[in-house]
Amino acid sequence: MRIETRDLAIGYPGHLVGSGINVALGTGEVLALLGPNGSGKTTLLKTLLGLLAPKAGAVQLGARDLTRLADRERARAIAYVPQTHQATFAFSVETVVLMGRTAHGNLFSRPSAHDRAVAGRAMERFGIAGLAARPYTMISGGERQLVLLARALAQEPQFVVLDEPTASLDFGNQGKVMNEIRALAAAGHGVLFTTHDPNHALRAADRACLLRGGETLADGPVGDVLTKTMLESLYGAPVETLAAGGRTAFLPG
Repeated sequence: MRIETRDLAIGYPGHLVGSGINVALGTGEVLALLGPNGSGKTTLLKTLLGLLAPKAGAVQLGARDLTRLADRERARAIAYVPQTHQATFAFSVETVVLMGRTAHGNLFSRPSAHDRAVAGRAMERFGIAGLAARPYTMISGGERQLVLLARALAQEPQFVVLDEPTASLDFGNQGKVMNEIRALAAAGHGVLFTTHDPNHALRAADRACLLRGGETLADGPVGDVLTKTMLESLYGAPVETLAAGGRTAFLPG
């Protein structure tokens, strides 16, 4: 299964953000999306999720046009983890994770034993089972991000879309999330994540797509796309390369 765009134009009523975008993501693959602020990353994500209609072109899930799928069909296919989430109600952590199961049942029905088992496994996977009874409003920002990741996993989607998944995490949890992204791909999920850190893309992604000014600057294997020259062109700033132990890292110049 693949989700792909074909000559996609993205934007809002009266405002074109980008055009001619062709990206594809298959199950079992990780794609990192990089670009400076204002490059169109968030608008592209919203279009891939079906929250915004394409201004031109198409987003396809397999052989089907994404805009023709019912909301619940899209939710069973694609899970979304936002960068930030403002907690309003003091739901328990377990309840928030169980919200991922609404794609498989009635929004107002009581969670089944199977739903609770799926949610429990997702919380165990991210090491937050001990927080299950805690109010979501009373845990740290980093812990909330892990809860949202568990909610997405409980959704049992084919694809997981993450908007800067490490933005609010400490150093240790950043590594944990990068490992989980690879584990999701190994389990057969397609994973798309945005990041400002090319080193995270090098570590976790199979391919990278560079977006600048609403247009695709490059798209291909991370080793080919993430180079000093390409990153300097993407961000319009000097980049330093650090090589150690056979691995490469990039630093702002």
